[in-house]
Amino acid sequence: MPHINGTDTVIDKDIDILPRPVMALGVPVETKNWEHARHSHRKAQLLFTVSGIVNCEIEDGVWIVPPQCAVWIPAALSHAARGSGKTECYCLFVEPDASPDLPKSCCTLSVSPLLRELLQRAVSFPALYELNGREGRLIATLLDELTAAPVCGLHLPMPRDKRLRRLAEMLQSEPANKLSLPTWAARIGMSERSLTRLLLNEIGMSFGQWRRQLHVIIALQRLTRGESVKAVAFNLGYENASGFVTMFRKTAGKPPARYLSDFKAKSGIEDNQATVVPGIILTDTTI
Repeated sequence: MPHINGTDTVIDKDIDILPRPVMALGVPVETKNWEHARHSHRKAQLLFTVSGIVNCEIEDGVWIVPPQCAVWIPAALSHAARGSGKTECYCLFVEPDASPDLPKSCCTLSVSPLLRELLQRAVSFPALYELNGREGRLIATLLDELTAAPVCGLHLPMPRDKRLRRLAEMLQSEPANKLSLPTWAARIGMSERSLTRLLLNEIGMSFGQWRRQLHVIIALQRLTRGESVKAVAFNLGYENASGFVTMFRKTAGKPPARYLSDFKAKSGIEDNQATVVPGIILTDTTI
């Protein structure tokens, strides 16, 4: 279980009844491929990763939390979390009424250098820190920075239908597969017409739009790990890099290099630092 100040063990009921607007926990490095079952908290939650990649899934979408980014989970929202690789992260639990400007829905946030430092400092605070003292003032600044954090819009909307969920899993595990829509439909026991209609009804996207969104998100993961545009294009099944860049620009609004450059600028990341952006991969309940 996570600890406050390295001493006090924290359990779910402590998190929800602790009489403080914000509580920060440092979660130790976990082994590979951990998974926390679906659960919820009375308080809202920010999950910030220092290393590794964490996926957060709610009923109608999946978000990724790559290093130096965070996912915001509103109060009482049921969610599951999964880690890829050895992960180290911070959990911030926030009273629902701590600020009127906090996000109202699940989203991935860019974490500024100042917000990152405040999160790391807040982990050292005692559970019952002084509200009117230095620690309370730093928490107020943290909330100001949190409400100003830019939202990263890319995520993969998830349908509710079990057959479409299975299709999503197959698309994520086989992103370069060029099977036709009728063939994909047959693999999940549906007609092409039914699949198309149900997908539009549940997520407001066509099959092609959905798959392109997935490709953009997977591409961002790989590009931020240092892979070349050409390598990413081939790994996603494109015949050449120009076709991939065209798809990326039409889906994300700008080519990959510009997208990454703009993300750096918004996040305050120096040119010599690793660039990280939201993406998605397949995938004690404090997280």
